[in-house]
Amino acid sequence: MTSLPTSPSGKRLGLVIDLDICVGCHACAVNCKEWNSGGIAGPLTDLDPYGGEPDGVWFNRVHSFEVGAGGDGRMVHFPRSCLHCAEPDCVTVCPTGASYKRADDGIVLVNEDLCIGCKLCSWACPYGAREFDSDVGVMKKCTLCADRIYNETFDERDRVPACVATCPVSARHFGDLGDPESDVSRLVAERGGYDLMPEMGYAPTNKYLPPRPRRAAAGCTGAAAELTAPDHAPAKGLLGWIDRFLSG
Repeated sequence: MTSLPTSPSGKRLGLVIDLDICVGCHACAVNCKEWNSGGIAGPLTDLDPYGGEPDGVWFNRVHSFEVGAGGDGRMVHFPRSCLHCAEPDCVTVCPTGASYKRADDGIVLVNEDLCIGCKLCSWACPYGAREFDSDVGVMKKCTLCADRIYNETFDERDRVPACVATCPVSARHFGDLGDPESDVSRLVAERGGYDLMPEMGYAPTNKYLPPRPRRAAAGCTGAAAELTAPDHAPAKGLLGWIDRFLSG
């Protein structure tokens, strides 16, 4: 079986995902698919995508759930990918060393040259983050876009995972969660970010920020409160003209 790093650096690169503002647009999943199809883990296959039994590899998936009831109900969009755990069983069950965790940044990767497609890693992962590529017979997974984040030919602002770069509402954040003073660590502390399924003991690096409580407008409750627009001063200049034109 495969061993974890004995002397990790303490650096833990990962994602922080804000469930309060994710709109479920799937841009993260699509751009991840596009980038990684030509990246270090590519190609990501699509077999019979429009048929009755589609099969393919996606490193990012977005699930949508209705929570609450009545006026307190809401839709929560839940992006899911590899969490790059500190104690990943997907690595320790690997019989060939194909699955491994890097000591210098905590990223969990797969060496496809060593993978025999036994799927033990996918059975060990409670988050469903492993993908079997039936076209080539090996396991694949999120690489945290290692080929982007360390690419010095990119501008500094572009050295982030593809899913982070493409999110239209900035619901995804990237950084070093091993550094308590990093922007992502402070964000987690301020918003009460949490681990997914902490009882499993895998210590996932990625964190989720919970949806904020809804605020009711004065004199309104339930659904009516959600539909009540806040008071704003009339816009001036060009924006004011556009507002008046569209409201006329």
